[in-house]
Amino acid sequence: MTTTTTSIGGGGEDRVLATAQQIVKSLNTPKEVREDMLLIFSSFDNRLSNITNLINGEDSKAEEDRFGEAEKVIFRWESKSEAHRNSVPWEESPVEAGEYLAAVDEILTLMEGLSVRSDNELVDRAENALQIAMTRLEDEFRHILIRNTVPFDSDRLYGSIRRVSLSFVSNDGEIDDEFGSFGEEDRDAGRFHERGGSLGDTDVDLIHPDAVVELKEIAERMIRSGYEKECVQVYNSVRRDALDECLVILGVEKLSIEEVQKIEWKSLDEKMKKWIQAVKIGVRVLINGERRLCDQIFEGIDETRECCFNDTAKGCVMQLLNFGEAVAIGRRSPEKLFRILDMYDAMADVLPDLQQMMTDEYVVGEARGVLDGLGDAARGTFAEFENAVQSEASKKPMLSGEIHPLTRYVMNYVKLLVDYSVTLNSLLDTGEEELERLQGSPNDDLGIGSMSPIGHRLLLLISNLESNLEEKSRVYDDGAMQSVFLMNNIQYIVQKVKDSEIRKLLGDQWVRKRRGQVRQYATGYLRAAWSKVLSCLKDEGIGGSTSNASKMALKERFKNFNANFEEIYRTQTAWKVPDAQLREELRISISEKVIPAYRSFMGRFGSQLESGRHAGKYIKYTPDDLETYVLDLFEGTPCVLNHLRRKSA
Repeated sequence: MTTTTTSIGGGGEDRVLATAQQIVKSLNTPKEVREDMLLIFSSFDNRLSNITNLINGEDSKAEEDRFGEAEKVIFRWESKSEAHRNSVPWEESPVEAGEYLAAVDEILTLMEGLSVRSDNELVDRAENALQIAMTRLEDEFRHILIRNTVPFDSDRLYGSIRRVSLSFVSNDGEIDDEFGSFGEEDRDAGRFHERGGSLGDTDVDLIHPDAVVELKEIAERMIRSGYEKECVQVYNSVRRDALDECLVILGVEKLSIEEVQKIEWKSLDEKMKKWIQAVKIGVRVLINGERRLCDQIFEGIDETRECCFNDTAKGCVMQLLNFGEAVAIGRRSPEKLFRILDMYDAMADVLPDLQQMMTDEYVVGEARGVLDGLGDAARGTFAEFENAVQSEASKKPMLSGEIHPLTRYVMNYVKLLVDYSVTLNSLLDTGEEELERLQGSPNDDLGIGSMSPIGHRLLLLISNLESNLEEKSRVYDDGAMQSVFLMNNIQYIVQKVKDSEIRKLLGDQWVRKRRGQVRQYATGYLRAAWSKVLSCLKDEGIGGSTSNASKMALKERFKNFNANFEEIYRTQTAWKVPDAQLREELRISISEKVIPAYRSFMGRFGSQLESGRHAGKYIKYTPDDLETYVLDLFEGTPCVLNHLRRKSA
């Protein structure tokens, strides 16, 4: 028994240690597991306690050798000239890049073990090598981001733009400058209100896809090495600059609220139009692309990914929001309403996407605030327009009794407003006072209770326009001209409603009532313009019967008829009725009233004068002549009857 123990205590102990060491190494397990196994072995036999030091010594030697190789890779790159490093991009030398990243991985793995044993010299060398490696990876991360940024092609993203055939024209001072008129006649104005723009594919790569893999690998090493802050700073700096450049390409300038509010309308209109496109592209393409890029590069590192994305996107989004806010709190005037509504629609369209992508509550809150502000601005501007229509007080008469510029402006404005019915229905409401006004004459039986909010407001707006036109008609001393002016303007309003989507909002009953008004004004015109002429063709006051009427009285009647007809011809050929059908109906009505009466009067009394001297001085026109001359009325070109039909007898 003693012999056996002695034998083991000599060479036998060496064999036990060697065997245990071989068993542990052959298992090819991680160092931590090997150490645990050795502790278990030593608990069975205290003679195995020395094996830990033995194996750890060999491990340390092996680790130092591997570290030395990794260190050489790091320093070999640093020894190269800066010109050489810059001439060979990281992504174009995949073998060297792979070797470098493997060296970083080796150092990181070794450092985790070194920290346990606190081998100060090796730890210092490892930390130094890692710091040098991180400096290089930071530079490479920056250069790859810059070199592989995809050029921004805004033209490809805009899509088609629908042009509304409505031009803004000069008003020549005929109505208040606040209106700056809009009509159809001045096609040279050539400015169209443009709405929206459909974007094509919004999944656009902001960085070349191949480079994203390289960036992800570098980011992983930097974050694992404790250089997360430096990695995020580089990313934010490069990508913020790239997004700023994209906004410049889209025409969005960095302007303060004060600067925006000082811009003249023509320039501001262009900037608002660019903003509408930019906010769609900015959120749907740029911010969406940035979200995907962050998700790819910082995959699996949620906190870093969110922080990085929010910090990068914030500047771009806030620049867009600042302009929106400046417009929302700016001076309200009617010409701005359509652009403001376009901005509101664009903001409402992208807000859900923005809320889904960004977790920065401040930015999302600002976006909601800008949307609300644009909604308030639209409501306020609409109310401003209503007030302007009601209070527009120009007194300059339309010399031809034609359509007033205010009527053209308002109806073309209203026609365009209908395109925004969905938006305006969500923004507008009708107060009790307005409803009371709507429910009075002449709006009875119009089904007001079933109208939409925009229907209510447009009905009220057109009612205010009609009241204003009634007031403007009073500048004419001639009752016939008053009737023609109102007839022309109401007919224009009816046509605009009938031939557009406004009809669906106001209803057919409204159209029928206003057509009845046009007929009333036509009747009023006939009475005011032709009563005096027709009174010359009555039997009363000429004495006697048809055969023995006073020739003096007859001469006076024909003379007065001629003078009155010629005066009407002189003045009313200068008047204008632009609607061809209405013009024709009016001429027919005149002919139906005047020609039969004249033919009858001539048939009864004309023979008494035709046999006398100077008959042509009194009976100057045949019924057919009059019918022909009536066709010259309302063309807007003044004419004069200055010839006799026949010579005196």
